[in-house]
Amino acid sequence: MTLIAGRYRLLDALAEGAAGIVWRARDETLGREVAVKEVHAPPGTPEAAERLLYARVEREARAARAISGPGVAEVYDVAVEHGRPWIVMELVRGLTLAETLEAGGPLADREAARVALGVLAALRAARAAGVPYRELGPDRVLLANDGRVVVTGVATGTSAAPDAAPDAPPPGPEEDLRSLGALLGGMVADRRSGPLAAVAAGLADRDAGVRAGAVRELERVAGAGEGPRGDVRAGREPERGAEHPEDREHDGPGGVRGARTEERGGAGARRRGPGRRAVIAAGIAGLLVIVAALVWQAVRDRGPGAGPGGGGASSTAPAVPGAAGTGTEDGVPAATPRS
Repeated sequence: MTLIAGRYRLLDALAEGAAGIVWRARDETLGREVAVKEVHAPPGTPEAAERLLYARVEREARAARAISGPGVAEVYDVAVEHGRPWIVMELVRGLTLAETLEAGGPLADREAARVALGVLAALRAARAAGVPYRELGPDRVLLANDGRVVVTGVATGTSAAPDAAPDAPPPGPEEDLRSLGALLGGMVADRRSGPLAAVAAGLADRDAGVRAGAVRELERVAGAGEGPRGDVRAGREPERGAEHPEDREHDGPGGVRGARTEERGGAGARRRGPGRRAVIAAGIAGLLVIVAALVWQAVRDRGPGAGPGGGGASSTAPAVPGAAGTGTEDGVPAATPRS
């Protein structure tokens, strides 16, 4: 088997394209499996342009070793053999986005947003390292078995379009978002009027504010697990009045219902508070009046002339007509005085 740079043994081809072959290989020095990109110029490339291409790939591959982030396969080494660069990289196992879409169809909105954000993180990391990505497609996005979203082809010759000039200036940051919008449109079922259609269009908008709003919407969809809302292209958040009332149930320290009641009632809720207190106070006052009357009655019944016994009754004998002190007139008994 072929040995590259005296340590990387090529085992079998993983992928092949116009710009080269990706090999599964073994690093004999460290005893681990790696991916080795064999770079070659597209057929028909003039010799001078070929040399420029190889020089650029080698330069970018060495710069790519500084890329930090899970979204780009780590570059371990760059070797030059037979006049061409060989890029030694982390071996990431998984399926490409193209294979995933072909096997299972369009992605759900939340998953599509997650993948798009992973790709965006990789593009930004590459740009920060001075290696801007030139070409993006579903065959260059790897959905790794460990859940990572990995952009392949960074600084390996496949990040340049086949018909691009070898010394063409790198695209600007807005091109990253434009390419991301196209990739996102291909991940969903309805790229024209579906839930993420406005986000994909917003990523390609000329206005930087609209593009930034589209990225925020991607973050919201990926994190919340719900469909987009609001006017993405206008870069506006939805108005508060458009929220469903139940959206506010969990706000504030008052618990599930307390915060919503306070928010909805406003001044009315505050007015109800004193009314309840007045009712309680009136109840207590009435209770005190009743207690006072009972105490007074008990004291009066125990006064002079009260009969014996625990009941405190004034008398148990029937009234005698005409008797002194009975208060009778013409033989008619009078009512027992209460006061």
